[in-house]
Amino acid sequence: MQIIPLSEGASLCAVDYRCGAGPQDAPFVERHRSHCISYVRRGSFGYRVRGEAYELIAGSVLIGHAGDEFLCTHEHHGCGDECLSFHLSPELVDELGAHSALWRAGGVPPLPELMVWGELAQAAAEGRSDLGVDEVGLLLARRCVDTVDGSTRKRLRPRAADRRRAVEAAMWLDANAHRAVGLDDGARIAGLSAFHFLRLFADALGVTPHQYLLRARLRRAASMLADPQRAITEVAYDSGFADLSNFSRSFHRAAGVSPRRFRQAARGDRKIFQERIGQGVAS
Repeated sequence: MQIIPLSEGASLCAVDYRCGAGPQDAPFVERHRSHCISYVRRGSFGYRVRGEAYELIAGSVLIGHAGDEFLCTHEHHGCGDECLSFHLSPELVDELGAHSALWRAGGVPPLPELMVWGELAQAAAEGRSDLGVDEVGLLLARRCVDTVDGSTRKRLRPRAADRRRAVEAAMWLDANAHRAVGLDDGARIAGLSAFHFLRLFADALGVTPHQYLLRARLRRAASMLADPQRAITEVAYDSGFADLSNFSRSFHRAAGVSPRRFRQAARGDRKIFQERIGQGVAS
């Protein structure tokens, strides 16, 4: 495990975790020392906590509760994973809402309203944005609380083999998100009928294949928008959207701002950032 500290403050610390573990590596029990929010930017892994099992793929968010013991597993693949993690002080957790359902969520599936800000945080961590990584981390934390408290979903328990199929299909969709792919393509990769694949994928990962494909495209777009040299039309097509208007609508629905305004935020426009905080990050 490679651990790269990015920023350290009284309220929030940002850390880059890069894990190269695979199926041959035995998991071991760890303990969360603080509440944390970890954005999965690449790869996938299993997260076992409080008797629950979560399959976290690119775009998912791991939620850690201080004091909880957990296991991270890599039984389904051997490519490892990378996470941008934010460790929160008790005082900040109280400000955000210590009794929020978020802190018992364990894992949050790839949601557009979280992924675009996760990608902006990653751009800040890499120096591709004029915002501070701690600033965007606070924004992401607030967004996570608002999102989870506003929506709950009963989780099912698919078999390990089904989870593996779903994870492998998700990784294939993520790698091919820039192409015109659909439900039948994912079903073929998984070796299932379209109906069975749709049900299995949603039960294992919390989103449908189409939702994940769209969100993979939004992740790419959010990352590309931090580069001022790339035209927005180019970003739309290179991230897999068929036309600019569809991209603009989808991105605005996810981020609460247009692609152009999001780019301005990435370049350090604090007014946009402050508006998102002041509105509780509501769209």
